[in-house]
Amino acid sequence: MVVGEMAHERDLVIIGGGPGGYHAAIRASQLGQKVTLIEKEELGGICLNKGCIPSKLLTAQAKKHREILSAGNMGFEIGSLKINIDKQASNRKKVIDQLKKGIEALCQANKVELLKGSAYFLSTDRIGVENGDSFEVYRFKNAIIAAGAKPAVTPGISFDGKRIHNKWTVSFLDQIPGHLVVYGSDVNALEIAAAYRTLGSEVTLLLEKGKKDFNFDSSVTKELKRIFKKEKISILIDSEIQSTEINQEGVILTYKAGSDERTLTCTHLFISSKNKPNTYDIGADRLGVGMNSEGFIQADRQCRTSMPNIYAIGDITEGPPLALRAISQGKAAAEAIAGLSPEIDLRFMPKVVHTIPPIATVGLTEEEAAEQGLNIKIGHFPLMSNGYSALSGKKEGFIKVVSEVDTHLILGIHIMGEGALELISAGTIALEMAARDEDLTFPLYPHPSISEGVLEAAEMLNGKAIHIPPKPKNEKMKAKLL
Repeated sequence: MVVGEMAHERDLVIIGGGPGGYHAAIRASQLGQKVTLIEKEELGGICLNKGCIPSKLLTAQAKKHREILSAGNMGFEIGSLKINIDKQASNRKKVIDQLKKGIEALCQANKVELLKGSAYFLSTDRIGVENGDSFEVYRFKNAIIAAGAKPAVTPGISFDGKRIHNKWTVSFLDQIPGHLVVYGSDVNALEIAAAYRTLGSEVTLLLEKGKKDFNFDSSVTKELKRIFKKEKISILIDSEIQSTEINQEGVILTYKAGSDERTLTCTHLFISSKNKPNTYDIGADRLGVGMNSEGFIQADRQCRTSMPNIYAIGDITEGPPLALRAISQGKAAAEAIAGLSPEIDLRFMPKVVHTIPPIATVGLTEEEAAEQGLNIKIGHFPLMSNGYSALSGKKEGFIKVVSEVDTHLILGIHIMGEGALELISAGTIALEMAARDEDLTFPLYPHPSISEGVLEAAEMLNGKAIHIPPKPKNEKMKAKLL
């Protein structure tokens, strides 16, 4: 088709079938829109096919591996444990395919038109879709850009997908690395480091230039470093990769640690780099859509760009590259297009890390609250004092509650330990509803359960935790004097 000929008319066109895109499509259809969803590769996007789902399958395998090895503590006699990489790969494909079919079925049930092809903006109301030799033009009233991002190129490093990996390939290795070097300090870096170490790899974690610690509450950072040390994960701070050389044995890595240049040999290297938005791949820049200096599209609290009929959501926009953000934005954009008044508020967006044990946090850290000049108190409950943690043998970690002294408002909740990923939702709801200390201590908690740790951490705010011994009287007096 020649551009300029008759175009197919649509109410709403969505570019990208990842979590944000397909949630937006279904919500828009629910609200009466005629929706066309365009995906150039596979439904589910990077998250399902290359990113968070494959990586979480890897961390789930590592967790299961740890549980089997520790089953002897409960009286089970376990023989040698082997990892069948082919079966792992087969299971991964099965899970991904099932989830993909589920998304397709949901779209069809909601009468969302699915198109496969590469989309490119021709104007502020037209888009071209190319699929092989086919090229079609669609004219739209509104469009949602959910085209995502890709791992940024790291100068001096060539990703071969065999020895040197990025976020899209590191969960698909055909062997357990002998020695894996992980470069980065973000969620991906920590999860991959913990998973492969649990599965038997020697792991070295290089924190990037300028980084000397992790971006968590100090209590989480301290506990994470302790666990990594116990697991024999080496941590090298303030590092910058200079060059890499691949040979038959693996990778020779040259890096700077401060001002010193050093070399490190490993079998595999994982670079957890920042993302580069796909803004230019779809021609969004030609429309004059507002972008920041890195090419990420700028959108308001309803996900509307500088073009009133074009919205943007997910990793192609400014903000943390998280599926939960894309999902929330996708629904908000669809509702705004339908004339409703949604608003995105990411203030209490939880952060979760699938390490062993997992980490989940929401709200202010102790340090952030102090920096804001707030008068705070801390409730800190170690899970080794929790009955269910003791009987399950998963005693590492803690639950920490940050509260304001004068108002008793809950400011932040930080959990490291078994159950953290599920318990954090209660913390998020508490912060959204402006909960106070008593809102966490008044409800009844099932017994025995890890959730009782939330109760005890909240009771600890006022010195009422049952399973924490009281401080010696001289310490109490010292606290009063201070």
